[in-house]
Amino acid sequence: MGKDVSTGAFSREDRARYRQKVRRCLDVFALMLDDFGFDAERPTTGLEIELNLIDADAEPAMRNAEILANLADPTFQTELGQFNLELNARPRLIEGDGFSDYEADLQASLGRAEHRAVKADATIVLIGILPTLTARHLVLENLSTNERYRVLNDQIVMARGEDIELDISGVERLQTATDSIAPEAACTSVQFHMQVSPENFASYWNASQAIASVQVALGANSPYLYGRQLWSETRIALFEQSTDTRPEELKAQGVRPRVWFGERWITSIFDLFEENVRYFSPLLPICDDEDPVEVLHNGGVPHLGELRLHNGTVYRWNRPVYDIMNGRPHLRVENRVLPAGPTVIDMLANAAFYFGLTRELSEADRPIWSQLTFSVAEENFHAAARRGIEATIHWPRVGEIRVTDLVLESLLPKAYAGLDRFGVSPVLRDQLLGVIEQRCRTGRNGAVWQTEAVWAAERRRGLDRSAALHDMLQRYTRLQRTNEPVHTWPVE
Repeated sequence: MGKDVSTGAFSREDRARYRQKVRRCLDVFALMLDDFGFDAERPTTGLEIELNLIDADAEPAMRNAEILANLADPTFQTELGQFNLELNARPRLIEGDGFSDYEADLQASLGRAEHRAVKADATIVLIGILPTLTARHLVLENLSTNERYRVLNDQIVMARGEDIELDISGVERLQTATDSIAPEAACTSVQFHMQVSPENFASYWNASQAIASVQVALGANSPYLYGRQLWSETRIALFEQSTDTRPEELKAQGVRPRVWFGERWITSIFDLFEENVRYFSPLLPICDDEDPVEVLHNGGVPHLGELRLHNGTVYRWNRPVYDIMNGRPHLRVENRVLPAGPTVIDMLANAAFYFGLTRELSEADRPIWSQLTFSVAEENFHAAARRGIEATIHWPRVGEIRVTDLVLESLLPKAYAGLDRFGVSPVLRDQLLGVIEQRCRTGRNGAVWQTEAVWAAERRRGLDRSAALHDMLQRYTRLQRTNEPVHTWPVE
């Protein structure tokens, strides 16, 4: 997606050439998995955080270009909407004081960005969906100026051939239509990256899929869209629908969506890349000059640009990543299920829970995915997105169980053990997983706080829904700066 895509006028020849090149890259990737030296001796982790910008009235602030120009910091990039930024933390090990380093790094980076944002009459918010967004904000004109977003929009809309329908039923219901992918810009997430070896990739990906429901339930922070209270993590439904290239007829035929949970447990990372090539037509058929066969034959490291670009337009909730750093290739699981916020400490607690639990489950003698059908894992995921921290899911050997009970009784001890395997400082381990424990015991996450704050503003102070959402977001922003976990925030 970082390529120069200054034109969206792709020819039939472009698409045919790209398809051939992608398949050539896939063949080379298969050869590399058999006998190439991937970097996996000391696996690193990574964090990406998508940010929102608001003005003094808690309205979305379309000022990312101005802020980025003044910031001049390569760790920050544009995102889809002009009210979005993306922060990429430096990859690091989490052993020892790694999480403390993450916290200091993120706080410093956010502080620099906030300083520049204030000069542009804006402020930064970490949240899954800005509750003050309306349909008038999420229009084509408010996409970021980077041309690749316009091209991506044109390709998705052209593939669908009609307006994109949004229909989300939760506490309330939203039905609307859009002529662009701009509503996707409302979906702001935190993404966790975990470097793994080729032989261990399948176990880590399967474990990530199995616990995606639990992550979403605990971390939900997106209950409002267009003034309606929908799912606890409305971001899941919105992302799935706002980038759907399928008209109704193709949905009825069972054509797979581009935002995809998947359909099976895997035995190799190759399964995922091969599915991408087999099931999904190219959105951005842009070829580079590399001949991956020749590069591999000459002892080099193929970039596999077309395969990676295609992978970037299939939006799995746990995405496989092939990348190169310091001349060595490596593989990562990119965990994309969680919303941003509410605070840095909340996001790091979510990260600690994910990294620790995934490691423990991936190395278990009897894998969880051998006891859980894939379809049930997907059902759990959407049930958790709807109900959040109050969700009940199906889990092996216990049946139907509240997510909070499952975490407290079974999964939290496994996360502790997994962090011990990583060599995480016991003090940091206890601090971060303690946040998860208290979130479960109090039944309070970002989505709960938001809905309770809006309810109090409407019922006790007589505000209408719009005024209550603006009031809530302003209070949320002030509390976020304290970096106190959301379960401790006062509602009034």
